[in-house]
Amino acid sequence: MSVILLKSGGPESMPEWKAAFAEAAPELQVAYWDDPVPPEDVRYVMVWDPDPGRLAQLPGLRVVFSSAAGVDNITRDPAWPRHLPLVRMGGDNTAQRMGEYISWACLSLLRGGRRIALAQAESQWRNFESRFSAPERRVGIMGLGNLGTRTAEMLRGLGFPVSGWSRSRKSLPGVTSFAGDAELEAFLAQTDILVCLLPSTPETVQLISAPLLQKLPAGAGLVNAGRGSHASIPDIIAALDSGQLSGAVLDVFEQEPLPADNPVWTHPKIVVTPHLASLAPRHERARYVADAIRAHEEGAAMPNLFDPEKGY
Repeated sequence: MSVILLKSGGPESMPEWKAAFAEAAPELQVAYWDDPVPPEDVRYVMVWDPDPGRLAQLPGLRVVFSSAAGVDNITRDPAWPRHLPLVRMGGDNTAQRMGEYISWACLSLLRGGRRIALAQAESQWRNFESRFSAPERRVGIMGLGNLGTRTAEMLRGLGFPVSGWSRSRKSLPGVTSFAGDAELEAFLAQTDILVCLLPSTPETVQLISAPLLQKLPAGAGLVNAGRGSHASIPDIIAALDSGQLSGAVLDVFEQEPLPADNPVWTHPKIVVTPHLASLAPRHERARYVADAIRAHEEGAAMPNLFDPEKGY
């Protein structure tokens, strides 16, 4: 029986993980990261933040699965076994949830969600008119992979005009495509709500900072559900305070959990969510991993393989 080691959600999550894998892949033996399992028996690992060097100590390991869409906490390990397939979490449910989150975030920016929440917290009836409706606010998505594609479809269904920016040009129904560094400024100039769904690469570190934000139309909104490393929090706060940005919804941060003294918690124009944008329930993730393992054992292609050369 093949062994899969799990490190996602802590030991208290293991009863739920074991039940989910028992249904999705009863042929697998499921063990927690710190269980006394012979290293040579481990064939698969699903993990978010492995201890540095631990993956390299598993001689029978065949595939590494990230328990989330990102792989940053895995690839930053100098001893990460690069010769093994690394699979990013995905699937239809993950894409659906990201689309739902971004739709909610854009609607919240459109209709003053943060302003409403603050008034309710103070038991104050503060009626106001929303200046725009969805067809009057252009959403620009940075990153048009499977998550960005589903998000674009859902935003268009709400009436938002949608464009996208990516490394290479995409062809999506009703979505204006911008590609490469040469077209980034033009993309930003026609974006009223900027959505970041980019992967983490050396080129995207601190991308959402003052130089980029100044190229957006005055009063633009921002949604970051990509990576915490993409954003300069001081620059975002400065842009909000100056009026260059009218509001921001932030789901990812360089330090997580976000410290209680971080100024974004109390900023009147920022909505903070705890890295939950596209997180599918455990039974969905277990099924996704089980299906990928079967594909691997049958010699078929696995989904969402990380490409070290591209960085995503």
